[in-house]
Parts: sequence; C-alpha cells; structure tokens
Amino acid sequence: MTTISASDVAELRKQSGAGLMDCKKALQESNGDYEGALDYLRKKGQKIAEKRAEKDATEGCVATASDAAKTTSVILALCCETDFVARNEVFVALADRLVKMALEHGVENVDQLNALSMDGMTVAEKLVEQTGKTGEKIVVSEVHRLTGNKVSSYIHAGSKIGVILSFKDGGKAGADEFFRNVAMHAAAMKPSILHYSEFDLEMVAKECESMQNQIKVENEDRTRLGKVLKTVPQCVSRLQLTPEVMKAAEDAIKAELAAEGKPEKIWDKILPGKLDRFVADNTLLDQERCLLNQFFVFDETKTVEAAVKGFADGAEIVAFRRVAIG
Repeated sequence: MTTISASDVAELRKQSGAGLMDCKKALQESNGDYEGALDYLRKKGQKIAEKRAEKDATEGCVATASDAAKTTSVILALCCETDFVARNEVFVALADRLVKMALEHGVENVDQLNALSMDGMTVAEKLVEQTGKTGEKIVVSEVHRLTGNKVSSYIHAGSKIGVILSFKDGGKAGADEFFRNVAMHAAAMKPSILHYSEFDLEMVAKECESMQNQIKVENEDRTRLGKVLKTVPQCVSRLQLTPEVMKAAEDAIKAELAAEGKPEKIWDKILPGKLDRFVADNTLLDQERCLLNQFFVFDETKTVEAAVKGFADGAEIVAFRRVAIG
C-alpha cells in the first residue's frame, strides 16, 4: 500500500477544502496520485449531491454586490440545509464570491450563474463539490439584477433577508441614506410587488372575499370576548376603489354627518379625513404586498410613495427585489 504522508494530506486539504479524513481516503484510493485524489473527491461530492437532491435547503445566506458607479446591483441566495453550515466562514465567502461574479458577468438568473467557470469547473459543479465537503445540499436558489440611475442595497442582520432597489434621487443630497431606509423597510415589511396597479383584478376579488371572511370569523371571537369589532372592508385594493365606490363612500359619510347633527358648512373640513380613513380600511391588500402603498416604517403618517415624493421632486423608486431564506 502506498504510504500517505501528513504533508500530502495537508496539501490536498488546502487545495480541495475537504476534511482531513476524506483527503487521506482519497489519496489512499488513488495510490497517492494527487489528480486522482481530486477526482475521487469530486465523484464523492456528486454521490452525496445525488443523495441530498430531494432535501430542503431552507437555510443559507443572502449576498449583494454593486458596481462602483452604484448603477447596477445583484442579489442572490446561497442555500444549504442547516444554520450550522450557513454560518460557516467558507460558506459565507462562497456566497460573496458568487454574487461578485454574477455582477461582473452580467448574470440575471440562476442558470446563467451556474454556467459560469469557477476554479476550473462550472459554478454548478463547484456547488456539487461543496455539497460533498459539507454533506449538505448547497444551491443558489435566486439571483436578481437591477440597473438604473442609482441603486441601493440592504442585508438584514443574520444575512437571511436582503433587498436591492433601483431609484431616481431627484438631485437631492442624502438620497443614499433615504433609499437605504426604504430598502430596510422592504426587508422588514415583506412587499412582493411595487404598486397595486400590478395586481390582477380577478386575484384581488378572491383576496377580498378571503379577507372579509377572515375578519368576520375574528369578529365572532371578539364578540364573545367583548372586544371592539374590526371593520369588514368593502374592498382590499385601490384597484377596486372606482369613482363609483368613492362617490358612494362620500355619500355615506355625509349621511352619517347629517345623522350626527354636524353643520353642513363644516363637512368639507371633516370629509377628507373620513375618506382617507375609508381608503386605509379598504386597501389592506395593497398595504400588505405593495411597497409604495405600505405605510413607511420611518414615518407611519405617510405611505412609502408619499415619503418618496416628499423627499424630492423627481424622486422615484423604479424597481426592487427582496430575497428571504427560510
């Protein structure tokens, strides 16, 4: 049997990143041949990857990278099976390396990234190799790229949530900080689209019925407990607030004011606030899913859209991508 020295094992470990015992086994199986040992480790990784293929990779880390001009940004999620691996320095370094490669090579999706060359193999093969080293499924689950006048990014503590955002600053100083705060808002509040106009009306109608039923059930419990009942919304999105719906709401408010004995001459002062309340109560789906229509966590008296308009004339959020693991 070929004698395997400690220095041979150490050198193979340095080059491959595999464990000591795996490196020793690889050298033994290849009779001390270095290239054969590397091939052994690659095949071992492929076998482990096949076994782990059906496993859920629900841990990992999110990484972002932006160009020097701050006009292009990329975000990706590198996923694994356990938090133990996700917090490993080698794993985090791999995510950072991959996102920088994606930025440099103009990558826009996972397939394009997997096809890139990395350390003499494709990225897809590199991930299989890493699966062999860790014993866990390792995959890039998402890659997104944004390009615009300006970009901002934010990674939440723990690196499980990240946001990239493309914006126009309106020529005002302080835009980097302001739009980073918007990215922080998006990380916390989980919007899935930019604006309610992106919704499908049929989907909104189904969500409206579902939300109405949900609140009715909640109100049954509140009634038993003697709690204040929640308002059951007529609508859940501005997409449903047609001129006819708003006119009916205004007429109902006026009738209510008349019933309360409020002088008609002061209705104009009361109506705007009441209508704002009606809109807020009837756009719950927008507030849940649409970034621009959510109330801004840094100033809850305004929507994100109003906060952006208030920041500077011409300021605008063009697009965003939010990635979350787990």
